[in-house]
Amino acid sequence: MDPVQTIVHQDGVLIIGAGLAGLSAALAVAKEGRRVLVVSPVTLGTGCASSWAQGGMAVALGADDTPELHAEDTLEAGAGLSDPEAVRVLTTEGPEAVRRLLGLGAPFDRDAQGTLVQSLEAAHSRPRVARVGGDGAGAAIMAAVIASVRGEPMIEVWENGQALSLLSDTSGAVRGALIQCGEDRIEVTAHAVILATGGIGGLYATTTDPAEVRGQGLALAALVGAVIVDPEFVQFHPTAIDVGLDPAPLATEALRGEGATLIDAGGQPFMKRYHPQGDLAPRDVVARAVAAEQARGGAWLDARAAIGELFPDEFPAVFRACMAAGLDPRIQPIPVAPAVHYHMGGVWTDLDGGTSVLGLYAAGECASTGVHGANRLASNSLLEAAVFGTRAGKAAASELRSGDAALLSAEPAPSLPHAALQRLRKAMDLGAGVTRDAPSLTRLISEIDALEAEYGRALELIAARLVAEAALARTHSRGAHFRRDFPELGAVRHTLRTLTTRPALMAAE
Repeated sequence: MDPVQTIVHQDGVLIIGAGLAGLSAALAVAKEGRRVLVVSPVTLGTGCASSWAQGGMAVALGADDTPELHAEDTLEAGAGLSDPEAVRVLTTEGPEAVRRLLGLGAPFDRDAQGTLVQSLEAAHSRPRVARVGGDGAGAAIMAAVIASVRGEPMIEVWENGQALSLLSDTSGAVRGALIQCGEDRIEVTAHAVILATGGIGGLYATTTDPAEVRGQGLALAALVGAVIVDPEFVQFHPTAIDVGLDPAPLATEALRGEGATLIDAGGQPFMKRYHPQGDLAPRDVVARAVAAEQARGGAWLDARAAIGELFPDEFPAVFRACMAAGLDPRIQPIPVAPAVHYHMGGVWTDLDGGTSVLGLYAAGECASTGVHGANRLASNSLLEAAVFGTRAGKAAASELRSGDAALLSAEPAPSLPHAALQRLRKAMDLGAGVTRDAPSLTRLISEIDALEAEYGRALELIAARLVAEAALARTHSRGAHFRRDFPELGAVRHTLRTLTTRPALMAAE
C-alpha cells in the first residue's frame, strides 16, 4: 500500500534535525518573529550527539584567556585548513553564546565564588572548557534549550519525522522537504530549509555517536547540488571505552585534562613516545597512538591516581558506563580504543549558514563552516552549534520566497536494509579508519558500488562515497586524514565535491 502523501505549507523556516544547532536556529528564527517547523527523527534530546557530549563548551572566559588565544589554538589544531574569519566569529561570539545558554537555564559548573569552572583539554593553551556536572554538559545544555523550544509558540516540532529528500523549484532553489511521519509522506514547503542533521558516526561500526546519525544531511544536500567540503576529515576520539558496545561509551578528554594517563599493555605511559605534549597532544595524534598500541597488545586510560574515589561525583557518566560494563575505574584502568566521534567535513556554508544552493542552509556537524579545518579542537563543537546555529536561524528567517517558480516532484531516496547498513559500517571501519591507504579505500569504494547496485542510491551510501572518494583523492596526510601510503604532510588544500563533478583539490584562499 502506497503511503499517503499530503502537502503542508510552512510560512517560515523548516529545520531538519534537532540537536543544539537545529534548536539554536529554531530559537533564533522565532526571535525574528517567524514561524519555524523542526523535524526530528526521534524524541527531542535523544538520538543526537549534542546530548551525548561530555567535555563541555570551549569558550574564553578566564582572566588569563582571550578570544584571540582561543582562536590561535583552534587554528593550530585545524592544521592549516581552518578559515580564520570563521574562527574569529566562533571565538568572539562564544562568550555571548554561553551567556545566552545561561539565560535559558543551562547549569554550567561554578566554584564557591560563582565563577564558571573551566577545565583544560588537549591542545588548549588555557583551561577554557565550561562543564556541567563534570561530564554531563551536552545533556544539561540540551535540556535547557529543549524546554525553551517547547515553550515557544512560534516553534512547532514533529518528532519521529525523517527527511526523504529536499524539494527544489524550477529555478534550483530549495523550497522544502519530503518528510516521512509514521505511515504518511508529507511535502513541506517553506521559505528556507536548514539542515542540522549531525555527522556521520553511524556509518562506522566503531563510533561514539548515536546510530541515527548517518550522514543524511550531507547526502540530501549533495543530491540538490550543494558543494561538500573536506568529507575525508573524520575525527576519531582516542578514548572510547572498549567494552564491545555499539555505540561505544566515551571516556571524556577532560579525564586526561585532570591528569589521567594512557598506558600500554605493560602498564607504562606511552604518549610521550609519540608527541611532546603527551596525553594532551592533538586528538589525531593520540588516536593514532592508541591504535598503534592496540596492535601491540592494548591501550588503557589510567585514572586511578588522578580521579580515583572522586569518580562518581566528578565524572558520573563515565563512572556509570564503566560500572555497567563490570569495570570499576576507581581501581582499574579503562580499556580504550579510537572511535569515530566527529566529522570536520560537511556541507559548505558561509558565515551565516548559507550553502551554495539558494534557500538551503546548514548548521552544526553536517555543515562545514570553516572552523574545524583538518582536526577539531576539543569542545569546540557545542560552541560552533550554538554560535553558527543562531546565525543560520537569523539568516534563514529573512528569506521570503515568491510562489512563481513551480516545485519539482520529489523522489525519496531508497532505504538501506539493516544487514546492508552493517556491511557498510564494517567496510567503513576497514577502509576509511584512523589510517587509510589506496588499497583499503579502493576496496571500500567497490563495496559501496556493490551495495548501491543492489539497493539503490541510499543516503548512507551517498555520504559514505563522498568520504571514501575524497580520502582516496587526497594523496598526502594532514590532520585527521592519515594515509599509510602517503604519510608526509601535504599541501594546505580543501577537497570540494559535488555529485556531478569529479573531486577537485582547491588551494585555500
